[in-house]
Amino acid sequence: MCLIVFAWQPESPTVLRLAANRDEFYARPSAALGEWPDAPGVFGGRDLQAGGTWLGVTAEGRFAALTNIRDPRLKAGPRSRGALTTEYLLGQASAPAYLDRIMRDAADYAGFNLLLGDRQQLWHFNSREGRPRQLRSGIYGMSNASLDTPWPKLLYAREALRERIEGVDEDLLELLSDNRQPADHLLPDTGVGLATERLLSSVFIASATYGTRASTVLNLEQSGDWNITERSFGAHGAVLGEVALRR
Repeated sequence: MCLIVFAWQPESPTVLRLAANRDEFYARPSAALGEWPDAPGVFGGRDLQAGGTWLGVTAEGRFAALTNIRDPRLKAGPRSRGALTTEYLLGQASAPAYLDRIMRDAADYAGFNLLLGDRQQLWHFNSREGRPRQLRSGIYGMSNASLDTPWPKLLYAREALRERIEGVDEDLLELLSDNRQPADHLLPDTGVGLATERLLSSVFIASATYGTRASTVLNLEQSGDWNITERSFGAHGAVLGEVALRR
């Protein structure tokens, strides 16, 4: 998952509104959003290469999402980052208790941002910063640096979420489809070269080999109800399908 914007409103009927794009190589095998056959009550897409997920929710409303940190100097860890979200969704530990363990074991994974919680609380952890943070009410963005790092696509998507916060889910899916690239002088320098920075600079990424594989909208209600919609894509941004689930 490479871009997540979300409104955390624990005092409102809808405690969480989230819009997220997962960017990945098209050749990496993945399963679309659904209930996991080996873990009833867990819903999300799944990475079929390592077995984890980039975003998921449980029947009870536990939620987790993940992005990587873009830095070619970082070494791969011995464990897949997708396990970070999966183990939280499968477990019963509170978010702060789970993050206390992850904080000690963060070196086992390549760089990551982890967002997790439930209807009562939401937490963020960046492996480079090393300390969990409980989030207050607000509108946030997370890409491949840290929370609210002012990359152009994050700033645009976060403001677009603010403007569409009362809209329907299709409004948020439209937000996630924006393929405009900002001017070169606005791009970050993460060490991957200008051509790659350009490719990765839009909210929605499309090319022959790498791009946005899934756009997801999640709404989590104070009542415990939730709904989630995922639109899947292939090479050059071709739409492959859509799944919508509701509890």
